[in-house]
Amino acid sequence: MATYNTSDFRKGLKVQIDGEPYLISDMQFVKPGKGNAFYKCKLKNLVRGTTLDRTYKGGDSLQSADVETTDVAFLYRQGEDYVFMHQTSFEQYEVSAAVAGDIWKYLKDGMVCTMTLYNGNAIIVEAPNQVELEVVDCAPGAKGDTATNVTKPAKVETDAEFIVPGFIKVGNVIKIDTRTGDYVERVSN
Repeated sequence: MATYNTSDFRKGLKVQIDGEPYLISDMQFVKPGKGNAFYKCKLKNLVRGTTLDRTYKGGDSLQSADVETTDVAFLYRQGEDYVFMHQTSFEQYEVSAAVAGDIWKYLKDGMVCTMTLYNGNAIIVEAPNQVELEVVDCAPGAKGDTATNVTKPAKVETDAEFIVPGFIKVGNVIKIDTRTGDYVERVSN
């Protein structure tokens, strides 16, 4: 198994601590005027979701996490679970709502997502950075509201609601940033 030295530490790196996978969610390099440099890291447990704050001296190392990242296609929802299929092996994965989180807001049939597996079990499912969704319900825009930044809630085809500009109407296809849940642009009328 590979190891990472402190000089390799960066945000997004997956490491193993005490036999469990962690993600470096924040890393700060500190070089005091006197003494050795050190690295302050915020680590998120990929299985339990808890966070750790750890400090490492220059020259320390951590093992790489034994995780696999792969592309999967969303197939369907089964009760509280979501079913995905591996793109090449056609193996299916059932992912609980707790693991999937808010991804349901963006899922459309056949959408390719990124799944992180630990010991063959899905621990993270991520949608593409931006998705296009059709607006199925929203309040009509008022005449003359185009000069100001008027916003309103709009319901999309996945039953999720997003805040959109006042000029968006039913039938529009909008682009949403899945990392923030923010409206990006109108794709078509």
